[in-house]
Amino acid sequence: MMIVMSPGASDDEVAAVRSRLEATGVHVLVMPGELTTAIGAIGDPEGVRELGLEGMPGVDRVVPISRPYKLASSELAHHEPTRFEVAGRLVGGNETFCLIAGPCTVETRAQTLAVAEAVRAGGASMLRGGAFKPRTSPFAFKGLGLEALAVLAEAREATGLPIVTELLDAQHAEAVAAVADVIQIGARNMQNYALLEIAGQLGKPVLLKRGLSSTVEELLMAADYVLKEGNERVMLCERGIRTFETATRFTLDLSAIPWLKLHTHLPVIVDPSHASGDRRLVGPLSRAAAAVGADGLIVEVHQDPEAALCDGPQALYAADFRDYANDVAAHATLLGKRLA
Repeated sequence: MMIVMSPGASDDEVAAVRSRLEATGVHVLVMPGELTTAIGAIGDPEGVRELGLEGMPGVDRVVPISRPYKLASSELAHHEPTRFEVAGRLVGGNETFCLIAGPCTVETRAQTLAVAEAVRAGGASMLRGGAFKPRTSPFAFKGLGLEALAVLAEAREATGLPIVTELLDAQHAEAVAAVADVIQIGARNMQNYALLEIAGQLGKPVLLKRGLSSTVEELLMAADYVLKEGNERVMLCERGIRTFETATRFTLDLSAIPWLKLHTHLPVIVDPSHASGDRRLVGPLSRAAAAVGADGLIVEVHQDPEAALCDGPQALYAADFRDYANDVAAHATLLGKRLA
């Protein structure tokens, strides 16, 4: 249920409604707006109805939330898109486009710092880089771990770019949070609900990737696990799903982007690198994602992709990144957005 307060409702009136809801055991989320405050009550809808909240001072109306995803639903946010800053870079809203770029995996200090400088100069908003990597084969390179986190911290110091890196295991939560400006939850962990709760508790923005075979509703319900911990800074990431088609690594679900923009208030980021598995397709898919309303992209970039230890065929050449960013920016302007 969503309790919409009157425009003139006082802080004490909001607090009284919140206290009454919490006494019933439901999850409560207070969302101040420009004109009014909404209070989300997630739990037993019949119990909330029986409270008679409509008669409390400051309450305008009580509205049921019909969708299975509650906190991520646009119903709960009055259809206002969520926007927030990451180290001064704006994410979400209707004006800016976020470009996250960097190596799939931190391989060496020199490689990472060189790519970081290239994407900074080319207009990237944030630097991505894997420290702990989930790999299909146990014999594949799985990242440098804690050593990679130290390199990423150095890259942020050198370039000023916020860091996006993946949290793979709860035991690394504090170490990753100490370096990351954005916590990434990978596709294989989208429904690792215990890890989602931990990510929500770290107090950092979370980039949540859609699972390989997950529906968009399942993605939004996974987002609810982060949101219910009081962390409202969540980015959804469409990164391709498994279909019968084998021409590309995965099938990038471009239709998911406008659908998500209709049904959720959260920013939508697209990963064309993992979807295509082919750098020649990254540009066209990036332009398409920008043109249909994505709030940003996360792409892989390497100085020498042929020598990369992870996902080289899909990585853009660092030398080409500026031209790529300019091309994407031109398509983002079709919807009135500029690079963050």
